[in-house]
Amino acid sequence: MSIYIGNLSYEVTEADLNSVFAEYGSIKRVQMPTDRETGRPRGFAFVEMSSEDEETAAIEALDGAEWMGRDLKVNKAKPREPRESRGGNRRSSFGGRDRY
Repeated sequence: MSIYIGNLSYEVTEADLNSVFAEYGSIKRVQMPTDRETGRPRGFAFVEMSSEDEETAAIEALDGAEWMGRDLKVNKAKPREPRESRGGNRRSSFGGRDRY
């Protein structure tokens, strides 16, 4: 399972997250999604720790804490929901070629 960290400053780096979360245990992975167009951080991240106990300790300690001028939102990450396919072999009403 992963931890979701929201309301991050856009100045936060993966190294910053590693140093803060290392206080609560061993970190397996840090993910900081970026905007596709600008390449800038999107203001949230995911941290995966070695055990549930470590994750719980980090969540309890950091949820609502002020860090780099922002109040953090820290909780268990929800599983990613499948997105609809946007490409491929769909028929379109554009162009009038939808005759079956």
